[in-house]
Amino acid sequence: MDFSSEPLSLILPAVRRALADAGRVTFSVPDPDLGLGLYAGEATSAGVHRPLSVWVDLADLLGAHLHTPEALGAGRIRLTLQQYASTPAPDAAGYGAEGDWARVNKLEDPVFLATFIEALRRVNPPDGGRVLALGVNSGRELGALALAFPDRNLEVLGVDLDESALAAARVQHPDFSFRLLDVNTLPLAELGTFDLVIALSLLQSPGIVPHDLLRAIRRHHLTSGGGLILGFPNARYLGGHLSYGARMRNYVRPDLSLLCADVTQARRQLQKHGFKVFVTGKYEVLVTAIPAEATTPTGLAF
Repeated sequence: MDFSSEPLSLILPAVRRALADAGRVTFSVPDPDLGLGLYAGEATSAGVHRPLSVWVDLADLLGAHLHTPEALGAGRIRLTLQQYASTPAPDAAGYGAEGDWARVNKLEDPVFLATFIEALRRVNPPDGGRVLALGVNSGRELGALALAFPDRNLEVLGVDLDESALAAARVQHPDFSFRLLDVNTLPLAELGTFDLVIALSLLQSPGIVPHDLLRAIRRHHLTSGGGLILGFPNARYLGGHLSYGARMRNYVRPDLSLLCADVTQARRQLQKHGFKVFVTGKYEVLVTAIPAEATTPTGLAF
């Protein structure tokens, strides 16, 4: 197939039908590199310009992998989309060291990496400060602490319900502490307070009541100048592929209503109790809360 001047409203159904029929489709389009400075849909001598991001989004929309584009010469490239095999989500395989979630490294998502480091620096725990990571799994994301604060020593405690995941976390971070604990029943006096509490992809988990957990953290586990970073997934993993948008059962396309409701509830609860709250991110929406009187530090960007 050749797409030069056709509108996307015609290209989308044609590519969808081809994928449904054969699981793979190849077509040629004007070279995106020749349309720098133009918006998607503007006409050029070679046809309608569309940046490569348009084709990346189209592939994600249709549940397909975009192969590396091939140069055809004369201002054109060849694109191939291959439909993903139908595979279960990672949570179907469990959360332990042998489950698929252990393969996920969020620090390889550039938007998450940059926004998480920005959030860490916004909370700005002091040198020697204490960090509590809830639902830490294998602890991959804790690697961002050294990137955010290369000159600081932090006392880090990670907790999870899966011992095999914690064993993997201990191997990755031998200087940190990890304990098998239920976040719903954290030992109050024994744990003490922390300068930073992190909870990524946890508050929407089964058995968690977000309002109650946030209240317990705020009352019992934060220092007077401490802050929180909460992560709310806005994506899913299928067959090793990160796909944008929070999915709901029986919905074909992502529905953001539950995500928006959960983020809004957390934001309101924290603002009500004197926190400044920032909402950032893409595939994982981060809610970062710091005391209202805290000064936002400079040098947040990574």
